[in-house]
Amino acid sequence: MSNLLSPESVEAFQALALGLAFAGMVATGFEALTERRASFTMLETGGARAIASVPFVVATAPFIILRNTVRGRRTQRRRVTFVALATIIACLWGLACGRVIMDLTMILGS
Repeated sequence: MSNLLSPESVEAFQALALGLAFAGMVATGFEALTERRASFTMLETGGARAIASVPFVVATAPFIILRNTVRGRRTQRRRVTFVALATIIACLWGLACGRVIMDLTMILGS
């Protein structure tokens, strides 16, 4: 029986799953600790607080995008094409984050 997926495809899927799970975990942890929603508006505060929140927002962006997209579809009846585009962007961002996490794990593990 031949392999259905190449090793590269499996690795990409793992990176995507890891990136989305990590983003959700960090954002949910932040929301549990601070009782505030993680959002892109954290960057609008200005000053050192906004600069300090950049790594957090970069790490949690896939979760924030997906959460806002689902909520916007329900409440604002956004078009399916918008939802699909936002989902693609969030998944690509999650894939990149997951790849970085996997690479850091490999570097720190060796």
